Amino acid sequence: MTLNIADLYEAVADAIPDRVPVVCDDQRRSYAELDRRANQLAHHLESAGVRPGQHVAIHMRNRIEYVEALLACMKIRAVSININFRYTDAELVYLYTNSDSVALIVENEYLEAAGAALSKSPNVGHVVVVGDHDGLPGGYEGATVIDYESALGAQSDARGFGPRSDDDHFVIYTGGTTGMPKGVVWRQEDFYFAALSGGNIGGAPRRSVEEVVAGAVANTDPQTYLVIPPLMHGGAIYSLLTALLMGAPRVFCRTFDPVDVLRLIEAEKITGITVIGDAIARPIAEAIKEHGDRYDLGTLKLMGSGGALFSPALKDELRELVPGLTIKDAFGASETGNDGIIEFAEDGTKRIRFNPNLILVDEDSRPIAPGSDRIGFLARKGHVPLAYYNDAEKTAATFTEVDGVRLAVLGDMGRVEEDGAIFLLGRGSTCINSGGEKVYPEEVESAIKTHPAVMDALVAGAPDIRFGEKVAAVVQLRPGFDDTDPNEIAEHCRIHVAGYKIPRSVVLVPAIRRSPTGKADYRWAKEVVSAG
Repeated sequence: MTLNIADLYEAVADAIPDRVPVVCDDQRRSYAELDRRANQLAHHLESAGVRPGQHVAIHMRNRIEYVEALLACMKIRAVSININFRYTDAELVYLYTNSDSVALIVENEYLEAAGAALSKSPNVGHVVVVGDHDGLPGGYEGATVIDYESALGAQSDARGFGPRSDDDHFVIYTGGTTGMPKGVVWRQEDFYFAALSGGNIGGAPRRSVEEVVAGAVANTDPQTYLVIPPLMHGGAIYSLLTALLMGAPRVFCRTFDPVDVLRLIEAEKITGITVIGDAIARPIAEAIKEHGDRYDLGTLKLMGSGGALFSPALKDELRELVPGLTIKDAFGASETGNDGIIEFAEDGTKRIRFNPNLILVDEDSRPIAPGSDRIGFLARKGHVPLAYYNDAEKTAATFTEVDGVRLAVLGDMGRVEEDGAIFLLGRGSTCINSGGEKVYPEEVESAIKTHPAVMDALVAGAPDIRFGEKVAAVVQLRPGFDDTDPNEIAEHCRIHVAGYKIPRSVVLVPAIRRSPTGKADYRWAKEVVSAG
């Protein structure tokens, strides 16, 4: 048997069928129940014509059906495509078409947005709808449509699938730093080791199905984590799939309610919470201050963040509110998987240690020796993705091979110290990280410039106490439009980009500062929006 994720999951499900690995909004599934329903959905997708290697878009919030859909795709060697449920028409059209998705699993809340995009996405020929619905809006007839439960009910819950491979693909679309999302293409074996920690968080990777099953069976008192980020984010998928292979429960929220988080800690005996920086952790801290005495929070020992860093002040506050709480900032990316934990020194500097696969490289992707004062790019070696889907140019810029070693080179900058620790200096790009959501300035600038009053615009991140950064814009108006309301410009963006990309502040200036060649001065823009 290979290190294919579906193979490993099925072996664990057979070994501990009665354990409950997933809870969402008080719905629970044992391994046996989850496996049977995933089998039914997998058979349905096969009956609808989905073949190995083809892509199936999953468009929904956190719910049990999301987990079933992920597993169903892997069972038939199809590839799930994570859809950001905040996306609007143009973004959905891009993602459906760029991913070459042939089928869509969507919950009814997003059916109207999906239906509008499907009329411009001819490759999607089959739609499975979770929840009550009246079919696709607007009378679109380019795809067959079926109710999720009806689809499952017509199929066998046995397996009966063909053999799988280490080389089967797993794709995660990430907003990254290039405007529209990029699909990161992994071999499943590489994904298993790099993103899923080799099926053993905090320990040596497990290198066979026997080791994975033995570890899951032995995990009779597992730690239960509450994962708040949506499953359409890479970090949440990492956590879910790793836990399924370890026999460790994961609890998910459909929507984030900080007071309900306290209820879940008590009800599910939560030992750890996964958040996205202050954007989620700060409301939890406020809820603990106001309502913590109503709940037993004694099981909570860990809070970890992926995708955005905690602020030092909030860390101190959380430790006061929950004595003994361990707080960790994880470092990773869709292009590299889990890369380690960031250590914070008293002077505020940041380092990553103990990951021999994380190195620093120069402009030619050559390793920089430890102890050098040279600044370079962080890179992961060994188990790294194959490519960005449908993007040869960006693939060549990020994924390379040097002296027979495969590398994924990130945009993060740093220095490598004598002991091999990597001293982090920050991102080498203009990407805005707002509560874990990555926003590329040029995409928002394009939306702003569609307003008839706008002559020019730059977008940068401004400090924000909750989200770390907020999207902000510097705008130069056209002559004759001096009375334009900045709020009107921000609202205008809503028809072009998702809500979290809309500028939270717009600063009007006489002229946008650019170089003589027209290159944007983003440092100046950041200073302006931060001061405004």
